[in-house]
Amino acid sequence: MKKVAIIMGSDSDLPVVQKAIDTLREYAVPFEVHVYSAHRTPVEAKAFSENAIANGFGAIIAAAGKAAHLAGAIAANTTLPVIGIPVKSSTLDGLDALLSTVQMPAGIPVATVAIDGAANAALLAIQILAVSDAELAKKLKAARAKASANVLEKNAAIEKQFNQ
Repeated sequence: MKKVAIIMGSDSDLPVVQKAIDTLREYAVPFEVHVYSAHRTPVEAKAFSENAIANGFGAIIAAAGKAAHLAGAIAANTTLPVIGIPVKSSTLDGLDALLSTVQMPAGIPVATVAIDGAANAALLAIQILAVSDAELAKKLKAARAKASANVLEKNAAIEKQFNQ
C-alpha cells in the first residue's frame, strides 16, 4: 500500500493535524509526518516533493496557516495528489489560509478541505489510495454504512420523542 505524507508548515499545526493522523491509523494506512515550511525551508520542501513518488507515497496532505503557501509549493514539485488543510490562526480565523490554499493557478491543483479539516483530508487521501486498493475501499464502504446506521438510529429516537 502507498503511504500518505503529512507535511506541516510548523509544529504548532500538530493539534489540527492529529485528526488526520488518527484517521489514517484507524484505516491502517501507512504515513509519515514532517515539518517543512514553504518559506523557511523551501529547498527541503521541494526535495521532499520531488522524491515523494520514488519514496512510496500515494498522496500528500499539507497543513499550514496564515499565508499558507505550503500545499501549493508541494504541488508545484510533484504530480501526486496534494490535499491542503488551511489552519485557523488568530489573525483572520483561517480565512487567510483558506484563500491561500484554494486559489491555485491552473495546472497546479490542490484539493482543499475545510479550515482545520484534517479528518476529511485523511479520508480524501484514503479514498485516493482506495482507487487501487480493494481492501481499503471495503473499509471506507463499511464506515459509511456505519455512519448511516448511526444517523438513522438517532432519527428513530427523535421521531419517537416528538412525532406521536
